[in-house]
Amino acid sequence: MTRRPAPQPGQDPAEPKATYRDVFAVAEFRALWFAQLASVAGDQLARVALAVLVFDRTGSAGLSALTYALTFLPDLVAGPLLSGLADRFSRRRVMVVCDLARMLLVAVMAIPGTPLWLLCVLLVVVQFFASPFQAARAALLPSILTGEQYVKSSAVSNMTSQFAQVVGFVAGGTLVAALGAHRTLLVDAATFAVSAALVGFGIRDYLLDGDPAHRPSWLTQIAAGARLVWGDRRLRYLVLLASLMGFYITVEGLAVPYAAALPNGPVTGAVAVGVLLAANPAGTVTGMVLVTRLDPVLRIRLIRPLSIGACAPLIGCLAQPGLVVTVLLWFVSGVCSAYQLQANVMFVQSVPDAQRGQAFGLARTVMIVAQGVGILLAGMAADRWQPAHVVAAAGVLGVIAAAGAATGFTRAERAHTPA
Repeated sequence: MTRRPAPQPGQDPAEPKATYRDVFAVAEFRALWFAQLASVAGDQLARVALAVLVFDRTGSAGLSALTYALTFLPDLVAGPLLSGLADRFSRRRVMVVCDLARMLLVAVMAIPGTPLWLLCVLLVVVQFFASPFQAARAALLPSILTGEQYVKSSAVSNMTSQFAQVVGFVAGGTLVAALGAHRTLLVDAATFAVSAALVGFGIRDYLLDGDPAHRPSWLTQIAAGARLVWGDRRLRYLVLLASLMGFYITVEGLAVPYAAALPNGPVTGAVAVGVLLAANPAGTVTGMVLVTRLDPVLRIRLIRPLSIGACAPLIGCLAQPGLVVTVLLWFVSGVCSAYQLQANVMFVQSVPDAQRGQAFGLARTVMIVAQGVGILLAGMAADRWQPAHVVAAAGVLGVIAAAGAATGFTRAERAHTPA
């Protein structure tokens, strides 16, 4: 096993800038990156397959959105309770166990004739394993790469997540149309197997800081993480800014009924769903490529306008545009959502390594629950009103929330930065 110090990343002004070539030259990061690509793409395959399957069986936009929301809501429990496993056990082992468990569960979901209620239960259990996996991965990355290399790797990881969503959503719509939902779920199970192999054989087992015999109890660890995140005004507003995703991600939960309400055109059905789902993450990838080229000080200043811009384009859906215009609006929303990259880097830089898994899990819990609640409420509203009008309403509410969160963050950042 290997022990490596984890200094605060990106804080040495004399440190030379890292390049993407430098980051990918590290074999362990390559293994972690490929594992992330396989795992995230597989997640999107499952989401498309289940959303289409439920909508086909029930014809209900609300139930379709509920199924999608179930991939987020379990984090309300799993985030605070299980993310701390990444600070108590080998982070590599935590990731491998979570991947293998999800592989088996998704394989069961792929069995034809599985009742909808059982699919939903299995989906919830699958998502329980996502929280410790993501916490372990986030806590492990600064041990593999430090300083400016970590900052660059964080950008790569965020862009990869969005790119994998694009691939997964487009491939998901195409695979569901060609193979059916059940076979698509088998492909998803295979992606988890690939991820487990890459992590298990491609990454060293890093020792955790501190004596295992003197680590705090589970509940004490959770309480300490909560005090760390919510007791720091700057961290608190960074979490709120991340939670704005709950407004603009509603487009993903409503993609199926939104596509069904579009006028007939050359792209319809499951393929149209995949194109709509890919629009926002494609914009996010583009935005992150642009944002990483900017000066760090400018990136911080752009958090306010970009967070508002992530929600504002959705208001254009009030006019019920066709597929092309809708894709453009959702794409622009994704471009502006690239502010999340700078917010994520600043959060990790402010959290000590010994509490990184728990702190990340708590922050991710708030963010994921915001997404799940937003999608669920949007789905319920779409059973009563036009999906396009619901998306526009989410945009209006998101602009208001973003303005408040960004203002609070700006004040906290000024107080934190020495004059």
